[in-house]
Amino acid sequence: MSNLKFIIDEMKNCDWNEVKSIYLEGIITGIATFQTEAPSFEDWDSGHLKDCRFVARCDGKVVGWLALSPTSSRDCYRGVVEVSVYVDGRYQGNGIGKSLLNTVIEASEKKGIWSLYCAIIKENIGSIELHKKCCFREIGHRERIAKMPGGKWHDVVLLERRSELF
Repeated sequence: MSNLKFIIDEMKNCDWNEVKSIYLEGIITGIATFQTEAPSFEDWDSGHLKDCRFVARCDGKVVGWLALSPTSSRDCYRGVVEVSVYVDGRYQGNGIGKSLLNTVIEASEKKGIWSLYCAIIKENIGSIELHKKCCFREIGHRERIAKMPGGKWHDVVLLERRSELF
């Protein structure tokens, strides 16, 4: 790990262009998301919780981000959310993803969230390993869950981190 200096900060609406740029980079990899294009800010904003949105900043530039999405509109699942975390490829391997995840673990527990969930494309080994380092455990697989343009099928690995506070 390098000596890269970065801070974790609350995401602001004005960060969207940099967040979107990192998201587009993830889309291009073909293993970070099943999305094929970045949404508008309005669509992205409406699909994510207003709380627990974080960015990593290095010299004032957003180099990573994390946000949570509800997994259900039913009240009984209000404490179960899906995690999205992305780091600019030029800054990966510097502890940014781990810092973002550790920050959201603490912040989400203060908001009453008891389960952080993610479904990671099987080929995205780095993301799976990152989540496991932050105490996510593998809870299953979904085979051939998404067919991407060009006809390629993908499996996902399901991971969860349960809070010990609830």
